[in-house]
Amino acid sequence: MPHSQTSASRGRVRLARGASPWLLPTVATAALSLARSRSSRRAAALAVPATALAAGMLWFFRDPDREITEGRVVAPADGVVQSIMPWHGGRTRVAIFMSPLNVHVNRAPLAGTVTSVEHIPGGFVPAFNKESENNERVVWHLDTELGDIEMVQIAGAVARRIVPYLPRGSKVEQGDRIGLIRFGSRVDLYLPEGVDVALEVGQKTVAGVTRVDRG
Repeated sequence: MPHSQTSASRGRVRLARGASPWLLPTVATAALSLARSRSSRRAAALAVPATALAAGMLWFFRDPDREITEGRVVAPADGVVQSIMPWHGGRTRVAIFMSPLNVHVNRAPLAGTVTSVEHIPGGFVPAFNKESENNERVVWHLDTELGDIEMVQIAGAVARRIVPYLPRGSKVEQGDRIGLIRFGSRVDLYLPEGVDVALEVGQKTVAGVTRVDRG
């Protein structure tokens, strides 16, 4: 069943798990340059861009709590619907493009059990490019009330690291955090036959909030 956050937690913003390899060195450099800026011109010159970069990293790796929407299927990613295509076996593929300004934490579109988490090496062309289907990616399969649901996290030209949060066999609730794609990228969701997609190409989505299926 879909679940929701308490009113106290909905306004809280945490940092995404898996952000530390990028975030900690940036914040440490900014803090050190600020501390030395009064006694060193070089440190003072470095302080402004280092602080700006650290602030940008904090924004990029934000992970806000959300109230999960009631519905059979919710969006797994923040971004813009890039395409909605008929797929093999009567399925429908919904591709969501994530820019560097979006939240990069992805969420479970349905409640269920993780039956497979497969990392597939590949390239790093821009995620809006058709050839991005051969990019570095993580393929998820969830056993849900609608049957097998496939979701693919695809790395982009900047995002070169996908961080799954859950192993095979994990139980998830709809809207649970399942992984991080650092910076911009794409998430493809494959819906089984019979699910009527309510989204349109060009529509913005919010992970865990935007409903994918038409009720």
